Amino acid sequence: MKPTASTKERVAAVQIVRTAMVEKKLTQAELADAADCHEKTIQNLLHGKPVREQTLFDVAMVLGLDYQRLKESWFGSMSTAQPMELKGEGGVVAPVYMGAYTRAAVDHYIGSYLTIRPAFAKPDTIVAYRTDIVWDPEWPSLLFEERDRPDAPFCHRGRLYVPASSMYIHLVSLTKGAMRMILVSQIDQSGEMRGLITTLNKQRATFIPVSAPIVYLKRQEFKSLTLGELTPKNPEYKLYKAALETSVDEGYARLVGP
Repeated sequence: MKPTASTKERVAAVQIVRTAMVEKKLTQAELADAADCHEKTIQNLLHGKPVREQTLFDVAMVLGLDYQRLKESWFGSMSTAQPMELKGEGGVVAPVYMGAYTRAAVDHYIGSYLTIRPAFAKPDTIVAYRTDIVWDPEWPSLLFEERDRPDAPFCHRGRLYVPASSMYIHLVSLTKGAMRMILVSQIDQSGEMRGLITTLNKQRATFIPVSAPIVYLKRQEFKSLTLGELTPKNPEYKLYKAALETSVDEGYARLVGP
């Protein structure tokens, strides 16, 4: 069961959103458009009425808010430290177009991952952050959410597509027709997935397509891990770089040039 809270308990969360809207000079209609939802949904949120967690996440990203803090305020004292529910009743089979996988077949994907990829705009820089994967009982499928990225407003949340006849899986996020896809190997016994990320990256005045190696390393705790943007001066840089190089060197992905 998802945590619930009364309208009164949500006053703090609503105030956080209202303040951010004023600071960014966004109307309800503009926020709804940017968060890809109906204006009525934003009105419900601003009155403390129930909205989907996806809506709360999208609003947080648009306004540049800390989603975890907003979620904890929204759900009041019943909130947990987890970014999303890790368990729940509901559907147990993903839609056919996502691979028709069962929860039992993909339980081993559920958890938190150290995520490593090159920085798109800064040479000799590696970006490390956390990605959580859970089962969503309302829309039966694996759901991923990025956390602790240095560019927090650009965190992604999406779903996993798991083809039955492939050694690779897809982590896809889709907003207003804009798609980002990550194609990685199925998780191995070490809890690792390796492959490529394809997305858009801002270069000066425009966004251009980019693709780079990416690695997911399943971890139980993150306190001892270094996250953010790492340069060769960071002690963990060589370790992270070596992990990325294996994506190509060991045949998990191939970068083809002209």
